[in-house]
Amino acid sequence: MSIFSGIWVPLITPFADGAVDHAALRALVRRYTGAGIAGLVALGTTGEPAALDAAEQDAVLATILDEAQSAAHLARDGQALPVVAGVSGNHTASMRVRIGQLNALPLAGVLMAAPYYIRPSQAGIVAHFMALADASEKPVVLYDIPYRTGVRLELDTLLALATHPRIQAVKDCAGSLDTTLALIRDARLQVLAGEDINIFNTLCLGGSGAIAASAHVRPERFVEMYRALAAGRLADGRRIFHALAPLIEALFVEPNPAPVKALLAAQGLIRDELRMPMTRASGALIERLEGLAERERSEPQETEVMV
Repeated sequence: MSIFSGIWVPLITPFADGAVDHAALRALVRRYTGAGIAGLVALGTTGEPAALDAAEQDAVLATILDEAQSAAHLARDGQALPVVAGVSGNHTASMRVRIGQLNALPLAGVLMAAPYYIRPSQAGIVAHFMALADASEKPVVLYDIPYRTGVRLELDTLLALATHPRIQAVKDCAGSLDTTLALIRDARLQVLAGEDINIFNTLCLGGSGAIAASAHVRPERFVEMYRALAAGRLADGRRIFHALAPLIEALFVEPNPAPVKALLAAQGLIRDELRMPMTRASGALIERLEGLAERERSEPQETEVMV
């Protein structure tokens, strides 16, 4: 099975009095290792990398990698969680330099979105990703998120990129059932749901997993849902997803990662801090999220089946 399967958590970056809270970050890595998730994404959109300077980004990544190794004994298989690093930008040459730096780290891969703001042609997107994949010694996960980048990765573009041996997966946030199904049927790219509300249907179609910000909150339940579906227990997986769905929806009512951070703070795991221009979740939403989280916790828990 490809490494890019199961439930992955795109880690938030916790802050305390304006600085990165590395102690809280380590505690989160331990928490998610013990919850049975498949891997971590560092410096993805949920991690607020645009609000971190270069030194802070390097320090966050170093902490996550170090703690993943230290917490390996908490994992089901005793192995350190794989870590994928986000790489973003619209200057291909600069991104190649960054990828060269990341090649030296023990990463499972790199996550790359299309160049934002400049809206290149599909041919330009292919050339951009091919150049970055050529520079990378790690597997590449494409990040198709047009509402952030301003440009969609068309199906023909994704299929062309799938010919590169290091491009192995896609985080699918485009909202196109046709594209999702075509990629799954093509089978050269592992398809990871990137829109959390689409996790269930992506998995049922044959997708390999999800990179889910909402899995910060109830990671064990997301893992339980994935394992139920992987074992063919459709009714169990559906029941878990239906219990999670109201919480998933509420976590994206306001800009991510503010709602996730608010709920983690309410659980005492981090401080409820973001950096401008991001702002904290509203009081009304926090109250709603706490109620939904409590309601989901009260749902009957399934007996875990090893798969």
